[in-house]
Amino acid sequence: MEQNLLLTEKKDRVFLITFNRPERRNALSPLLLYQLSELLGQLKKEDEVRCIVLRGAGDKAFSSGYDITAIPTDVSPEVMEALRKKNPLQTALEAIEDFPYPVIAMINGVAFGAGCELAVACDIRIAVDTTRLGMPPAKLGLIYMPAGIMRFVNAVGMANVKEIFFVGRYFPASRAKEMGLVHYLLPPDQLESFTEEMAREISGNAPLSLKGMKFIFNTCLKFQKIDPEDMKAIEMLVGQAFNSEDLKEGQKAFLEKRKPVFKGR
Repeated sequence: MEQNLLLTEKKDRVFLITFNRPERRNALSPLLLYQLSELLGQLKKEDEVRCIVLRGAGDKAFSSGYDITAIPTDVSPEVMEALRKKNPLQTALEAIEDFPYPVIAMINGVAFGAGCELAVACDIRIAVDTTRLGMPPAKLGLIYMPAGIMRFVNAVGMANVKEIFFVGRYFPASRAKEMGLVHYLLPPDQLESFTEEMAREISGNAPLSLKGMKFIFNTCLKFQKIDPEDMKAIEMLVGQAFNSEDLKEGQKAFLEKRKPVFKGR
């Protein structure tokens, strides 16, 4: 079993969490996501931390996406049962959003797919000026679920989300900032100090104000609901894509580093 998937460091009321899979460009394994949600839940319960900073190990990637090949087989029965019952990615995303104080994504490299969505789930995104961000489901033959799409809509607006998902390319740092995918772009040697200074400033503010405002932000988003009949239609479309020949072709082309040949079936 992989050890130390998350590295942690506490500085006063700031808590730094590092995704520690640099050999896989910090791909988000189910176990890593489970541990992240558990850790955030524990910190929420203790109520001592006023700001979280998430980053990836090394300087190549914040996270390259969801690692579907890393389903663990040598964990405790309790952990295995938890992974089986819950979608690890959705659970981690919700843990970030539900954490009562601000969460900062320090994007120290590329952020693709689920790694990009995890960054968008954070309250503030600060990135190195060489980063690239993107959502590739259209290039793989997948349809993204509404909860994920709405996460992007709330962060960057519908017009930008349409470009991000329809084009499916990886956007350079400058375009990502124009869209609102990141708030700040910094040279590599300034990224950490700038992020930590902002985290310290946030953590020094009134905790009741921070907690209250984040609760209000999250409450406002709860008004976004999809009609049950529309949801059924969405689930049918997602299932159709998931079982399509195009998805197999998209995955194969991705691994072979070539352009896919889609047939619409």
